[in-house]
Amino acid sequence: MKSLSLLLPAVFLISLSACNQASAQNGSNQALAAKLDSVSTELAKIKEEFEIVKYGLDKRGISLEQMKLEMEMDNKVWDIPDDGSPVFGNTKNPKLTIVEFTEFQCPYCSRIAPEIKKLMDKYPDKIKFVYKHFPLSFHTNAKPAAAASVAALKQGKFWEFRYALAPHFKELTEETFLKVAKEVGLNIDQFKKDMVLDSAMNEIIDKDFQLGVKVGVQGTPNFYINGKRQDRFSPQLVEKMLNEK
Repeated sequence: MKSLSLLLPAVFLISLSACNQASAQNGSNQALAAKLDSVSTELAKIKEEFEIVKYGLDKRGISLEQMKLEMEMDNKVWDIPDDGSPVFGNTKNPKLTIVEFTEFQCPYCSRIAPEIKKLMDKYPDKIKFVYKHFPLSFHTNAKPAAAASVAALKQGKFWEFRYALAPHFKELTEETFLKVAKEVGLNIDQFKKDMVLDSAMNEIIDKDFQLGVKVGVQGTPNFYINGKRQDRFSPQLVEKMLNEK
């Protein structure tokens, strides 16, 4: 009987240990099941979002491969040379370099021009501004306007001419160019000679345009800040980036 009395507690302990192991294993299985449920939910969400993205791409008529290329272009940091372009501001050690591909007949370019001037006036010691010509083919007066601005550059008054001409995007005629040239104090005889759209002038403008095509410009205006294209450019974005430095 004494042996039996000693055996019973041992059996009890073994049984208790087995119960604890079973309980722990059951808890582990439940945790694993919960993780699997969470992963399954995430995968379902990803699949749903993928279908939405695919639907949007199909409506735009582009493939995933094209979208990937577009994303890579947006994230790429380009080395955009000044190469004789009009430059304003801090040219030695700017916190931001803003390159604008633009033209004079585009209404959006006309609208943003005063905002760019405000930034230039406010941060001449922090920002370097670079102007690049990108006359769109369906804006037939954009190239002659670009030529007129190059003529103003030769007299050292590109920026004055650029901002004085910006409101006249609907009336880009030689008469308008001469009127604005007088307003900003250009030598008119020299201006008339320099604004001729000959082969040399076309080469200057086309060089900017081809550079724009290379770095992914898709319309006007297009802005690059420190070499990276900004699809949602705004003065507020510039202020934010300056504060982050």
